[in-house]
Amino acid sequence: MAEKAGSAPTPAEPEEPGRLDLAAEFPAADQRQWRELVAGVLRKSGALKEDFDGLPESLLNTRTYDGFDIRPLYTAEDTAPPAGFPGLPPFVRGGEPEGHVATGWDLRQLHSGTDPVAANKAMLADLEGGVTSLWLRAGSGGVPVGKLADALNGVYIELAPVVLDAGAEYEAAAEALLEVFREREIPASAVVGGIGADPIGLRARTGEAHDVRPAAALAARLSGSHPKLSSLVVSGLPYHEAGGSDSQELGAAVAAGVAYLRALTEAGLSVDAAAAQLEFRFAAGSDQFMTIAKLRAARKLWARVTEVSGADVSARGMRQHAVTSPAMFTQRDPWVNMLRGTVACFGAAVGGADAITVLPFDAAIGEPDAFSRRIARNTSVILHEESRLGGVIDPAGGSWYVENLTDALAKAAWAEFTSIEEAGGVESALDSGFLGERLAATWAARSLRIARRKDAITGVSEFPNLTEKPVTRVKSTVEPSGGLPRIRYAEAYERLRDLSDAQAERPQVFLATLGPIAAHTARASFAANLFAAGGIESVNAGATASTEDVVKAFTESGTRIVCLCGTDSQYAEQAAEVAAALKAAGAGRVLLAGRGDHADVDENLYAGCDALAVLTGTLAELGVE
Repeated sequence: MAEKAGSAPTPAEPEEPGRLDLAAEFPAADQRQWRELVAGVLRKSGALKEDFDGLPESLLNTRTYDGFDIRPLYTAEDTAPPAGFPGLPPFVRGGEPEGHVATGWDLRQLHSGTDPVAANKAMLADLEGGVTSLWLRAGSGGVPVGKLADALNGVYIELAPVVLDAGAEYEAAAEALLEVFREREIPASAVVGGIGADPIGLRARTGEAHDVRPAAALAARLSGSHPKLSSLVVSGLPYHEAGGSDSQELGAAVAAGVAYLRALTEAGLSVDAAAAQLEFRFAAGSDQFMTIAKLRAARKLWARVTEVSGADVSARGMRQHAVTSPAMFTQRDPWVNMLRGTVACFGAAVGGADAITVLPFDAAIGEPDAFSRRIARNTSVILHEESRLGGVIDPAGGSWYVENLTDALAKAAWAEFTSIEEAGGVESALDSGFLGERLAATWAARSLRIARRKDAITGVSEFPNLTEKPVTRVKSTVEPSGGLPRIRYAEAYERLRDLSDAQAERPQVFLATLGPIAAHTARASFAANLFAAGGIESVNAGATASTEDVVKAFTESGTRIVCLCGTDSQYAEQAAEVAAALKAAGAGRVLLAGRGDHADVDENLYAGCDALAVLTGTLAELGVE
């Protein structure tokens, strides 16, 4: 058909674009070339010696507390055992075929106050703000059992499940919760939630024997009439909070799960029914990949246990509740805990946790307020609703790194589990001290790395803020104690900060900066950051042109301890002279930011030095102990 005069021409049909090859203009790289580049960098840094006969990238490996290495690069050649399919054994890729795509994970918030009215107000606010279930402490450590109905007033417990945490009072708390359901005329078949009995976890916390059989009998009694109610929690938190590694947490939790399976089957339940009574609780830490691997490995381990126990395929899955690690939370600069909680929640979601609790950022200080609870629940809500993390089934699946990490962690955890079983089971391992000693050994290794700031704690051991305004909260109720210790990684540094804060004047150290600002800034910043981790303020001399300038600034500062800051070449020329002059001017102790032996220098500060020892000694020298 001819076009009309004066009309616009008909546009041509767009051609379908050809194949888009990203980076096609660059030559293909292989692992050999990458290795050569790595070797070149390591040689320049001095890390790779001429007589080294291994793979150069092995120098970049990171040894975990679980005893295996994490390599800098994983490729398709790094095979791991098949992870299977979501919803099928070994359940590495998730307990349900559809993952959390349809429903999302359960947003579960913890409520640990003792006032039922305040607890009720907080729970209703959480539910209005997006929380889907409640984790409620009852009994001596929380809401009085007799006031449970008051705390749950207005809470639609048939829609928002309640999981109790009542310690030794779990039977009375269970009856009180069930009475609330009866008063509301909710049939037993519709009752949801959890009793939260965990006598083994209580044994670990208190060091006292707590018989498993009453909890198993309670579960057996409720199993038939309340099919949607779980009775027992298998918590890995006591082992995590004692400073244990991820494999130790998993191994102890699986051992506790086995002990509960035995007790439940002895109480008359089938293996399938017994497995349905259990929910596992794990810590989610700030290492997102380790958290992802931990949850995936846990499902693999439990699938094997239930398989050997004779459970049907449908009963071999593990119901998981992930809690952001209490051990990683800090009292100092607690706002950083929001970031830790975000990373931990991300790892738990990607790892496939069924329920996730994000602890409020002030949880290490005292009872959270309304603001911190809102931030905690919104962290999970944002990752779920806005970031759509639940919209992908096992997003980490197929990652060469994650699959290998999952396999390595599962093997290490299985070794821990079998060692506990060989020691007579988890209860015997707790009573004999076998398990406590293994956890303590890991904590000793971890605390050494924390002291050397190789495991950095932002806002505490790194980049502390000496002018921060303290966050105050009402003290939390006293947690059960007497068994395994409860450890927070930042405690040693925070004790030093407390000592410093208690002084009429902030302890000070003089930074004897050599030469112009550009020459000493790097090491002066390093030293100031290190001293601040112990609550010690640094007085900077600024630009100096001579030894006399440094001594004059030191005398005016009124301090007694000095740290030299400069370049290696300046140290070679000036360190001994300046140190001697400073001591003659009254310096009681002279440190040097960097390595190398110099006359009249008492100690060196460098990356990887024992910062805690330096800070403790410096405070003692200043009369703060």
